[in-house]
Amino acid sequence: MHILKMAVASFLGTFGFAILLHAPRRAWIPASLVGTVAFVLYDLLLSMGITSPAAIFLGALFGSLIGYLCAWRMQMISTVFMSLSIVSFVPGLGLYRSMELLARSETGGGARQGAEAMVAIAMIVLGLGMGAFLVRLVKTQVSAWKHR
Repeated sequence: MHILKMAVASFLGTFGFAILLHAPRRAWIPASLVGTVAFVLYDLLLSMGITSPAAIFLGALFGSLIGYLCAWRMQMISTVFMSLSIVSFVPGLGLYRSMELLARSETGGGARQGAEAMVAIAMIVLGLGMGAFLVRLVKTQVSAWKHR
C-alpha cells in the first residue's frame, strides 16, 4: 500500500509540474509516468537497503533512459522528459530545513541537512548525465553500424 501511495503522489506532483512548466500537453501523462516509475524504483531500492544517494542515482539514471526513449518515440525534445523525470527526487524539503536550521543558529544541523540535499542534487545530475552519455554512446554505435 505504501508504494501505491508513493506512486500516486509522484504522478500527481510530476503532472502538476508538467502543467506548471508548460510542457506540451501530449507529454503530460507519459512524462508523469516516467517520473513515477523512476521514483517507484528509488523507493523499492531504499526498501531493499540501498543508500539514498545510490537509489537517487539509479532512479535518475533509469528515468533518464526511459525519458530519452519516450522523447525519441514521441519526436519531442528530451528536456521535457528529463526535467519531469526528476521532479520527485528534488530535495526541496531538505534545502528548506537546512535554511530553517541555519536561521535558528543551529549550524551543525543546518550544515548536515544542506550537505544531504547537495548530495541528492549531485546524484540527480550524475544520473541524468550518465543516461545522456549512454544514449549518445548507443546512438554513435548504431550510426557507425548503419554506415558500414
